[in-house]
Amino acid sequence: MGVTIYPFDKLGEFQNDWLHARYHFSFSEYRNPERVRFGVLRVINDDIVRAGGGFGMHPHEDMEIITYVRHGAITHEDSLGNKGRTAAGDVQVMSAGTGIRHSEANTEDEDTNLYQIWIFPRGKGVAPRWDQRSFPKEPVNDNLHLLVSGREEDMENGALYIHQDAYIYGGRLNAGAAVTQKLAHQGYLLVSEGEILLNGQKMRKGDGAEITDSAAEIRAESDAEVVLIDVPPR
Repeated sequence: MGVTIYPFDKLGEFQNDWLHARYHFSFSEYRNPERVRFGVLRVINDDIVRAGGGFGMHPHEDMEIITYVRHGAITHEDSLGNKGRTAAGDVQVMSAGTGIRHSEANTEDEDTNLYQIWIFPRGKGVAPRWDQRSFPKEPVNDNLHLLVSGREEDMENGALYIHQDAYIYGGRLNAGAAVTQKLAHQGYLLVSEGEILLNGQKMRKGDGAEITDSAAEIRAESDAEVVLIDVPPR
């Protein structure tokens, strides 16, 4: 039980002329046998997509893919005919299911920074789908916003749905603010901006942390933004 922090400068890394990525888990040519997954959480990529760059049309199957935009915006297109622009602080989800092709392009005149999160679904062969939603931007004082959920009833309160018993929370905190988020399973916390204390341990922008305690106690040391992913162990 406890917290294990993974500093930003120790993450996997890839860079070309349009993408600068940091990998929390093994991905593409970055291979770390000790960092393959965290329960059903398979991928967290911290991507900077240069203006005019992007991921061209490519396929996926049987994966829940969530994009949290930190800065700028990303424009999505897919083989189902969906098209949409997701801006900073907002989220899109894609259930790859039986198969879908999509592209993610930065059509802005500035770099886009985003988290790309992949979660294994609870079952294979679901109908592919895509959705997006805007979320409140004002700082939180009690609980983080529920952004993504595997419970259909949470959709009535604004959460995006995924095919897994998992939950993704997020929010901005003013310096000195503190929240305690209970975990249904185990958590992975990302510091998008600022510095925080997580269960008493210091974290900085870009860091990640595995949480096997029953709750995430977050205190902002400066103005901060966090994303918390609550996933089953298997």
